[in-house]
Amino acid sequence: MENQKPLQNGNNVDGGLLTAVDGSALIFLGTGCSSAVPNAMCLLQPSDPPCHVCTQSLSIPPEHNPNYRCNTSLLIDYCSTNGMHNYIIIDVGKTFKEQVLRWFTFHKIPQIDSIVLTHEHADAVLGLDDVRVVQPHSPTNDIDPTAIYLTQYAMDSIATKFPYLVQKKLREGQEVRRVAQLDWKIIEESYDKPFVASGLKFIPLPVMHGEDYICLGFLFGEKSKVAYISDVSRFPSNTEYVISKSGAGQLDLLILDCLYKKGSHNVHLCLPQTLEALKRICPKRALLIGMTHDFDHHKDNEFLMEWSQREGIHVQLAHDGLKVPIDL
Repeated sequence: MENQKPLQNGNNVDGGLLTAVDGSALIFLGTGCSSAVPNAMCLLQPSDPPCHVCTQSLSIPPEHNPNYRCNTSLLIDYCSTNGMHNYIIIDVGKTFKEQVLRWFTFHKIPQIDSIVLTHEHADAVLGLDDVRVVQPHSPTNDIDPTAIYLTQYAMDSIATKFPYLVQKKLREGQEVRRVAQLDWKIIEESYDKPFVASGLKFIPLPVMHGEDYICLGFLFGEKSKVAYISDVSRFPSNTEYVISKSGAGQLDLLILDCLYKKGSHNVHLCLPQTLEALKRICPKRALLIGMTHDFDHHKDNEFLMEWSQREGIHVQLAHDGLKVPIDL
C-alpha cells in the first residue's frame, strides 16, 4: 500500500490559489458521490483482489485518507472588507453531522450563517435535521433561524420530507420540540436572478441533472470568480456561456462533478465528459468532486497533472477537508 500524504492544514493548497490565511477560504466538507466512499459492498462482499480504495478505509484514518469521501458539500468562509467572517455552506447531505464533527472542529468553524441548496435530493438535504447541532441550544427554539436559500421546487419537496422544519406555528395542544430553526428563502432558477447570502452574491447556474431534472450550480466571488457545479449531466448553452472563457469571462476556479473514471452516466458527468467540459469552459483551475471509489486520489491526480500540462488547465481531484484560501 502506498504511503498516504496528510491532508492540507490551510497553509498550502492544490492549484496555487493561496492568499492570506486569515482571509476568505473554501473548505471541501465532502467530495464523494451520494453513497459516499468507501462503498459498503466492497467491504461486505469484497472482490478478488479487493478494492484498493475501499480497503484503505479499514486501515487509514479518514483525516489522513483522501480516498474517504462524504457527500459533496462546500463551506465558504467569507471574509468581508471589514474583516468579519461569515460561514456559508452549500448542501447538507446524509453525512453532514460527520462532516461537522471532522472538519468544523479541524478548521475551527464556529457556526453556519446561511445554507444554499443545489437541489432536494437526499445527498443534498438529508442533513437538514442535524443543522441544530451547530445552532445555540434552546429547549423552546428561541434562537435566530439560519437562512436557507432554495428553489420553490426544492421547498415543496422538503416540506413533505421535513414538515416539522417548515411549520411556522404549533397546532393547538402540540408540544414544543427542539428542532433546527431555519428561515426559508426562495430563489429563482435563473442566472439573471442573483441573491445575497451572508453578504456574498450568488448567481444561480441551472444545469441538467438528467434530462428530466434541473439542478443549480452557483457562481460567486468578485475578486476571484468561482463556479460550483456538483450535479450535472449537461450544460444548457446559456449557463455554459456565463462561466466560459469564450463567453462572459474566464473563471478563476471551477468545482465540477466527476462520478466515474470511465464511460458515461445518465445524470452525472464522468471523467471523459468532465475533461471535455473543462476544455470548452477553460477555467484557470478546476477541482473535481462527486467521485466514486473508481478514483484513487494520488494515482489519478498524477494522470490529471499530465493532462493539465498538456491542455494548459490545472485540474486535480479535491478531497474532504481540503482548504483553499482565495480572495473573494
